[in-house]
Amino acid sequence: MYNLVDHFIHYLKIEKNYSELTIEAYQRDLFAGIDFFSTRLEVSQEMLLPSQIDSKLFRQFLAFLKQKDLSRASIARRLAAWRSFFKHLYREGILMGSPIAKMVNPKQEKRLPRFLYQEDTKRLIEAPDSTPLGIRDKALLEMLYATGIRVSELVSMDLSNMELDRGFIKVWGKGSRERLIPIHDQAIYTMEVYLSKSRPLLAKIDCPAVFVNYKGSRLSDRSIRKIVTKYCQLINLKNRISPHDIRHSFATHLLDNGADLRSVQELLGHISLSSTQIYTHITKQKLKKVYRLAHPRA
Repeated sequence: MYNLVDHFIHYLKIEKNYSELTIEAYQRDLFAGIDFFSTRLEVSQEMLLPSQIDSKLFRQFLAFLKQKDLSRASIARRLAAWRSFFKHLYREGILMGSPIAKMVNPKQEKRLPRFLYQEDTKRLIEAPDSTPLGIRDKALLEMLYATGIRVSELVSMDLSNMELDRGFIKVWGKGSRERLIPIHDQAIYTMEVYLSKSRPLLAKIDCPAVFVNYKGSRLSDRSIRKIVTKYCQLINLKNRISPHDIRHSFATHLLDNGADLRSVQELLGHISLSSTQIYTHITKQKLKKVYRLAHPRA
């Protein structure tokens, strides 16, 4: 079984171009299932065969996860990992079909994404100092908010992706889909300061990455999360904010200021409009709040 998982992970990495975080999550979810199935079937994990896993056994696995108080989102993610794995085994001719092909995902709780208010976003971006690392951090925060890109997209960004003279950056999103994202003048200026004054002092000569660490190599997604957390603490934000929450803020503020949903979908790189529609709930809540505060009979 482990050899099959390794082959599948290689497929996700090379052919699907999934991010390291996604691949690690898939691997954890598959290993958790292997541990459960081998225990229930009383076979060693090395001797477990995918053909031994039927829909009844898999439902027991889902029930086990529910008993452990895992969230619906976590259970759905493990189901998705195994569904992709079985689909891969079917394509490779190892299985005749998937035992969970008709299994329905658990109904998800409707949770609104966290976001920063515009005033807090401004304070966050202006928090770094004027040292080389501070200039880098300001450019990094400005880029996250100016474009709404994912952390993985920021990490993989190379100098060749920058078209600042045209007011665009080139991004490769999920599934290696390319998109051009406009970038406003203030962000262009901040990036130019970083690229001319700070990056030359930090980067190794042969490093193609836009954002580098103090050793001169490409910044990791974990480092970017630490940077965001550092400045959130510096300005005493009540709630812990992640880089993805800055992406949420980008989308929310665009809609608040009159952008249409289709344009926001394109900027975020969402395939489905339903993924973007979650942000309309935030703007509706804000509208209700304004109404209650402003209407004399509310």
